[in-house]
Amino acid sequence: MSAARVISRLDSAAPDFGARLRSLLAREPAQDERIGQTVAEIIAAVRERGDAALLEYTRRFDRVEVSAAADLEIPAAELQCALAGLAPEVRLALEVAAARVRAFHERQLAVSWSYQEADGTRLGQRVTPLDRVGIYVPGGRAAYPSSVLMNAVPAKVAGVGEIVMVVPTPDGVRNQAVLAAAAIAGVDRVFAVGGAQAVAALAYGTATVPGVDKIVGPGNAYVAEAKRRVFGKVGIDMIAGPSEIVVICDGNTPPDWIAMDMFAQAEHDELAQAILISPSRSFLDAVEQSIGRLLATMPRRDVIERSLADRGALVAVIDLAEACAIADQIAPEHLEISAQDAPRWAEQIRHAGAIFLGEYSSESLGDYCAGPNHVLPTMRTARFSSPLGVYDFQKRTSILEVSRDGARTLGKIAAKLARAEGLEAHARSAEMRLEGD
Repeated sequence: MSAARVISRLDSAAPDFGARLRSLLAREPAQDERIGQTVAEIIAAVRERGDAALLEYTRRFDRVEVSAAADLEIPAAELQCALAGLAPEVRLALEVAAARVRAFHERQLAVSWSYQEADGTRLGQRVTPLDRVGIYVPGGRAAYPSSVLMNAVPAKVAGVGEIVMVVPTPDGVRNQAVLAAAAIAGVDRVFAVGGAQAVAALAYGTATVPGVDKIVGPGNAYVAEAKRRVFGKVGIDMIAGPSEIVVICDGNTPPDWIAMDMFAQAEHDELAQAILISPSRSFLDAVEQSIGRLLATMPRRDVIERSLADRGALVAVIDLAEACAIADQIAPEHLEISAQDAPRWAEQIRHAGAIFLGEYSSESLGDYCAGPNHVLPTMRTARFSSPLGVYDFQKRTSILEVSRDGARTLGKIAAKLARAEGLEAHARSAEMRLEGD
């Protein structure tokens, strides 16, 4: 297949550009009725039958025969054994990545605060960690020790009391790098269970799997639907869609680098999206040629090819200012600005999950070891949401200690507002503190 057939070309000057861009970006969250019905049945079964349902679904979906639910838990000793058995260079890479992720997230730690008013009233906010969180880690067609670090380390920094990890083990295969990452990150308990049933177990608890306060981590469409359905019973991080990258380039970066950056997202999933925006048409031509030449060298060629054909694009624009405006409209999960004076152009961007500045800042570094979290908003949700962070594992409680003088001042104001809303008991509650004045 030629490069011209692999990826679309768009031109901002074309009359149909707006329509073509909207079509390219059109992503409706998966609302497959079959998936929804299946997930609803699984959640109901786990709520009603607990461990028995977990064992049933583990046999059916993961093809693992487990006689007792207690056997679903992976002992801490096995995590340590996995860590000890890693190749030294892999263990070092995981430990360095964990240290960098920890150092970055320690700067996010919020602390309690208060202030005192002139009349003695003290107001403030208490910041406390969540008691227990659940981390979902994929373990089917691919295993991601990096996701363990990105989800568990911020929770640990926040001071979460207990971190419970669930990970599917199809055919009983337990990925040693994932287990080692759990040991490095300080995960407290790990269960070999996945899918919607794992999410339900974390949300409602069973005799074996403890219920949690919040569930974080990526998963397939069934996991995403399960998280959607249990939200409210527990907190969740986000409903994540397929991975996305937009690259803005002035044409001065080697085209092979940019092609490979696009491949790095496309190889995740056939639904992933990779878009290059540049004012240099000759550079777009060069990248297109790189795509055609390098594609044959990729182990996941079929996935990359389908992703680029269905969701990818090379976009010609007038200048970098227009490129930034289009990128901001897309609000991508990842944005690379591979251009001279990249920080200046980044000032024109308001909506992106993570921004990578300069030609040496490849998105792949962010996935593994740079430090910032790789759990990012997708499907244009960067317009209103943020990367996973320590703040997702902390909660805030307002503190009010009103003095006698403060009650006299505030009581009069509150009473007037309460009666304006037709809430007489509110008004009288406030006024009772005024009696005797």
